[in-house]
Amino acid sequence: MVTEAGPRNFRRTAGALLLMSVWSFSGCSAGYLMQAAHGQWQLLRARQPIDRLIAAPDTDAALKRRLELVHEAREFATRELALPDNQSYRSYSALGRPYVVWNVVAAPQFSITPLHWCFPITGCIAYRGYFREADAQRYAERLRQRGNDTLVAGVSAYSTLGRFADPVLDTMLRYGDLELVGTIFHELAHQLVYVKNDTEFNESFAMSVERAGVERWLAAHDRRNELGDYQLRQQQQAQIVNLLAAGRVRLAALYREPLAPEPMLLRKQQLLTATTQSVRDYTSAQGLRSGYDAWLDAGLNNAHLASVATYYDCVPGFEQLLARHGGDFTAYYTAVRALARGPVAGRRALCARQPR
Repeated sequence: MVTEAGPRNFRRTAGALLLMSVWSFSGCSAGYLMQAAHGQWQLLRARQPIDRLIAAPDTDAALKRRLELVHEAREFATRELALPDNQSYRSYSALGRPYVVWNVVAAPQFSITPLHWCFPITGCIAYRGYFREADAQRYAERLRQRGNDTLVAGVSAYSTLGRFADPVLDTMLRYGDLELVGTIFHELAHQLVYVKNDTEFNESFAMSVERAGVERWLAAHDRRNELGDYQLRQQQQAQIVNLLAAGRVRLAALYREPLAPEPMLLRKQQLLTATTQSVRDYTSAQGLRSGYDAWLDAGLNNAHLASVATYYDCVPGFEQLLARHGGDFTAYYTAVRALARGPVAGRRALCARQPR
């Protein structure tokens, strides 16, 4: 049987794409500002209260079941995970498109460090988001013409860090049950802690809350028999990430060598091919679909590997911190906030890559 161990990172975004656009003219073209404002307006305008939809006799039965799950997860998030008790994810917006936004990620030809875009409210982040795929592709093409490796990735969930009452989107309802529940936990975690200029810290913290939250959800719903499968999927995903990360480390070492551009490019392609093959070998042996197949088929580049680092490098450190607080989420959040307020060195120490 072939199972899925795909990437979660490009199915949602944490980064207040509207905040950085609507409230900041600095660094933003008028076109970028307008598309962002219009996209957020669409989301807010389409909201309908979930409890009202559940109660309505004419709501589609399948939609009602999914919204009931959302409602239950939303209550669980506040009651059991000490996540914010506000209006986020208590309404529903149907957008009728495959993704809510498309993120553009880019890295120089000979670097695995992604480009960052800086804004007064969010600080510097490692992606730039668009509500229309065509706009994202045009911007990515401009970056490619300047010599960058690029990635355009559709994202299914959207967060404004609590600045607005974020709705659940129809794009999110395509998730499986545990992925949907975990996404709600993940996005609410961003409302608790957000550090300017530190995408890696922010995303990995939210991933840690998501994973621990889903495990607690399964235990609370007497579904412990599913816990092993969930943890196995996480381990498989981690192994795929480790393979991609190993390729990233080899590329970083290559880019430090004093080579001319032509031999550097040749070695780069060889390493990317070897990284692709390592992922294919692992997934074939395990009977998995990696979730990264579109990347592998198109050809890996620096932007792909930089993006994996953004979402996963810090997760083990956060999970160990939660364990040191005995799984007490309130104490854990206090410790994470202390790190967020402290020097960058403390966060980097937590995020030092550790074996999974």
